[in-house]
Amino acid sequence: MEVILLERVEKLGQIGDIVSVKNGFARNYLLPNKKALRANEANKKVFEANRAKIEADNASKRSDAETASKGIDGKTVKLIRQASNTGQLYGSVSARDIVEALEAEGAKVSKSQIVMARPIKSIGMHEVKVALHPEVSVSVKVNVARSPEEADLQAQGIDVMASMFERDEAGFTEAYDPNAEPGEIAPTAEEAEAAAPAEAAGEGEAEA
Repeated sequence: MEVILLERVEKLGQIGDIVSVKNGFARNYLLPNKKALRANEANKKVFEANRAKIEADNASKRSDAETASKGIDGKTVKLIRQASNTGQLYGSVSARDIVEALEAEGAKVSKSQIVMARPIKSIGMHEVKVALHPEVSVSVKVNVARSPEEADLQAQGIDVMASMFERDEAGFTEAYDPNAEPGEIAPTAEEAEAAAPAEAAGEGEAEA
């Protein structure tokens, strides 16, 4: 289907462009959201007659979006969620959650302006695009953590999950003794150091 764009559509065209799109995309998205008109002769005449007003309205909305973007671009919101030891959330963070978090910070956006390929399903720092206008986009950081303390660490640039795995591996290495008998608890570093002189003395007596 050929349509006339009433606003810029990413990867498609600018206001006034006549483009060919899939029927479903036109019927389900472009036409009902007033982003385009069917490119028939009647609509072409209507568009040209109103082109100046359409472009002026778009410029006004773009200006408002640019003003609003100053209070949103680069903002970080914190969301505390339950998650497994591997960092996978019990649930997910949706566009609605981000809208509510931004509103709590004094930034008003709509759900349709949050651009997410899929919901967030793991803890960590996530960058999310916010399209305030077809020609004005900003990004916000979403700090998803299991506790306020964990969120603070992530805000400082610390990879909480990587640090946790490193601690677990270090603990396993310290506790594992390949020479221990089955069921025997490996000695700590301090116990091993204390036992070393005694073993050496025992070996000396045996040689004598």
